[in-house]
Amino acid sequence: MKLITLATDFGHGDGYVAAVKGTLLTLAPDAYLLDLTHEIAPQDVSGAAFVLANAVPYFPDGAVHLIVVDPGVGSQRRMLAARTARATYVAPDNGVLTLVWRRDPPLEIVSLTNQRYWRNGEISHTFHGRDIMGPVAAHIANGVSLDELGPTIGDPVILDLPEPEQMPDGRLQGEIIYVDRFGTLITNIPADRLPDPATIAIENRSLPLSLHYAEVETGRPVALVGSHGYLEIAIREGSARERLRVDRGAPVLVSAEENSKAG
Repeated sequence: MKLITLATDFGHGDGYVAAVKGTLLTLAPDAYLLDLTHEIAPQDVSGAAFVLANAVPYFPDGAVHLIVVDPGVGSQRRMLAARTARATYVAPDNGVLTLVWRRDPPLEIVSLTNQRYWRNGEISHTFHGRDIMGPVAAHIANGVSLDELGPTIGDPVILDLPEPEQMPDGRLQGEIIYVDRFGTLITNIPADRLPDPATIAIENRSLPLSLHYAEVETGRPVALVGSHGYLEIAIREGSARERLRVDRGAPVLVSAEENSKAG
């Protein structure tokens, strides 16, 4: 099966997704197209990196993942195709694959310079997803090897993403790096960095580490490890972003002290 997934910030209100799919199916009519998401916040490269890293590991080996979150479209930024042990990725060279590559490092990366594999006709300066990256993804699904697409590169853009920091007093400081559609605040603190028991502090509130949402009453805050393996802070059946009035970049402190207070 030729599987091509699509992840973009296009949304569903316009015809952009349909245009990319039309290009893909014109060149690879027997491909199976699967929408990973089209709801990435506009131009949110780091948010897209997080979503990708927590979705693509569950796809079968051999998939082609097309990512078009591209605030630099039309500029001199490169576009690339990258092969890992499990999949092939087509994306702008803006760091969107940073977190994917931490788990599944690239074996080969090329710059998409061979116009033979672009869309026939005029190339738009504002829609490389349709005219360049989409056609390339289709050709890869059809069996074209990466070395035909352009020269090998060894210096892809890597995002400088925040890492948790051990404080002098022994506490671990991280921050909110993503907020999902439920308003859950997801941190950059992985489960294996959490002490047991642990107290989580955010915006002058202290929360014990819980196992699941049902450990607190409806409308109350809860800190737990999410399905992605990172510490997150939620409101049961509510939005932590709205209730706590915090967003990405907000600091989160973890200490090896049990505290039963929940604000």
